[in-house]
Amino acid sequence: MAYNLETLQQQLDYQFSDPSLARLALTHRSAARANNERLEFLGDALLDFIIGEILYTQYPDASEGELSRWRAAIVKKEALASVGRQLQLGDMLLLGTGEAKSGGRDRDSLLADCVEALIAAVYLDAGLTACREVATKMTADLIKADPRQAKAKDFKTRLQELMQSEGNELPQYDVVETRGDAHAQEFVITCSVATLDTPTTGRGSSKRAAEQEAAKSALEALSGL
Repeated sequence: MAYNLETLQQQLDYQFSDPSLARLALTHRSAARANNERLEFLGDALLDFIIGEILYTQYPDASEGELSRWRAAIVKKEALASVGRQLQLGDMLLLGTGEAKSGGRDRDSLLADCVEALIAAVYLDAGLTACREVATKMTADLIKADPRQAKAKDFKTRLQELMQSEGNELPQYDVVETRGDAHAQEFVITCSVATLDTPTTGRGSSKRAAEQEAAKSALEALSGL
């Protein structure tokens, strides 16, 4: 997959008024002088604020120390890189030839920086409210339930790494059903892996959440083999 604005907007569930901001957010310094480094700087600050606000609201009895640790676990490089992989940003990154050949598309630091740059791009494009909505959707799997679980790798990443370690093809996710009205949809997604006879199924209020559930079921099925 190459950079495609429509695909990116579908993944983010957000339409850019200024598409040049989206392209800039995906441009690594190896590809152009005008790159995403400044956006990454701004996005880092925005994400700290937004995640801090979410945790402060959701966990009124948590101490300052707990909130700080939970936020650090959610915004750390590895966690944001997992978000980047869920959004398939690696395939859309604009990289120089050398960076691409050296594995830049799957490097945690590049993916995490790209996530932060996109958050800043949405902020500059439409303001804080839109930025908060996109950032909240991006990190929903990291902050739902107990935020301390953000330290663990997400199910899709764990399943992908398992398949790679065994030399198998990567899991394939397919939307098989969409239920409900546009404002309250439920997605049903299957996950097919080479070592399971039948696909596993996940349901969620977003495609990413449903994919996580399907991947979790696949990992559980594989552990029982």
